[in-house]
Amino acid sequence: MANRPIHEIRLGKVKAAIWKNETDSGIRYSVNIVRIFRTDDGWDSSNSFGRDELPLVAKVADRVHSWIYEQNDRGDSGSDSEQEAAESSQSSLDSRRQKSGNRNHRG
Repeated sequence: MANRPIHEIRLGKVKAAIWKNETDSGIRYSVNIVRIFRTDDGWDSSNSFGRDELPLVAKVADRVHSWIYEQNDRGDSGSDSEQEAAESSQSSLDSRRQKSGNRNHRG
């Protein structure tokens, strides 16, 4: 099975993948933010952004920052089922926000 991000946050065409890294100093998170787009062959991504995408990059980065702080506040001691529930809740919230403001392009 491929290594997968612990959490993803998406607004419109901007998506962040959050990776959990266990180190000798404790748990650290790293983040990859990309712009996704459709091609003739399916979906692709880029790490460059246009002027009009920058506000979404800032909003996604802010949500990622908040999510990581929430994990740190709870001590990263939640069970897998608690993590799945949190991710499901976040996905549902992101979906509602996208429907109310941004076009949602799914692949």
